[in-house]
Amino acid sequence: MNPAEDYILKQSEPYRSILLHLQMVVEHTLPEVELKYKWRLPCYYLGKRPICYMNKSKDYVDVGFWHSAYITKHLEHLVSENRKVVKSLRYKSLKAVDDIVLVDILKEVYACKDESFYKR
Repeated sequence: MNPAEDYILKQSEPYRSILLHLQMVVEHTLPEVELKYKWRLPCYYLGKRPICYMNKSKDYVDVGFWHSAYITKHLEHLVSENRKVVKSLRYKSLKAVDDIVLVDILKEVYACKDESFYKR
């Protein structure tokens, strides 16, 4: 089993269900991405380019985007919390996941995948 998948399956509920749902949405939206295990977290890559990561932290699941400078939709849903580059969507329950918001952001991040993390 892929260590990233193992990470997801070892989480307690409701976080396991949230992560599994996020995994399904990401892979359905961007079928060419690859799930890797980097920095002890599940991360999606397109070739050598990172798309997003998933992290169970405290009492929520974080979906982080390195190319957040290029995101123009649903900014009110993104959390930066003193991070310079990465912004994320946070979910405390499966019900809180808005697939439309997630898919829109994934598509925007995918569109700028070849750009630098920093928008110049």
